[in-house]
Amino acid sequence: MYAYIKGTLEEITEDNIVVEAGGIGYNVKVSATTVDMLPGLGNEVKIYTYTLVREDMFSLYGFLTRDDLGIFKKLITVNGIGPKGGLAILSVMNADALRFAIMAGDAKAIAKAPGVGNKTAERVILDLRDKISLEDTLHGLVSQPQGGAVADSGSADNQMKKEAIEALTALGYSASDAVNAVKKVEVTEDTTVESILKMALKYMF
Repeated sequence: MYAYIKGTLEEITEDNIVVEAGGIGYNVKVSATTVDMLPGLGNEVKIYTYTLVREDMFSLYGFLTRDDLGIFKKLITVNGIGPKGGLAILSVMNADALRFAIMAGDAKAIAKAPGVGNKTAERVILDLRDKISLEDTLHGLVSQPQGGAVADSGSADNQMKKEAIEALTALGYSASDAVNAVKKVEVTEDTTVESILKMALKYMF
């Protein structure tokens, strides 16, 4: 119903915000990740929304990017993951990290979300793996160190890792195995695409 709401951020709670637009205050359910990225009260925000309409409910779910909204829509197609579960997962990992977890088959990472058990996490992986492309997974992710800090997605390190992953998939390795192996490689000033490939191949066996 609503593509997005653009207005003044009036209230912020743990899982809900109020955005005033056109003299109307809209209650919008959001993830913890979204709350952390919001500007201060009184600032203008643009929230991309998903509308849930039921006989006894009319709810808006909001995201700061179309990317987050898109992955949320994929999540709620999984049996057992409703809008509440989708927000819970996106509260413990962003869209890029979720795509990597799906491609890598990392059910434990997804199961960290409140109310999401291992079986449900495995169902997310099974249902969405074919709906997540390698290019989507590479976006903003391959430069993420093992410690969790995200580097600039446009950096030279990011580009080298991307090329290494593409080379491994061209050799016949699965996208999830390629991403997993390349993520384990430590990049230094002397690192090249070739050296990343050599190290990654060692992690394949």
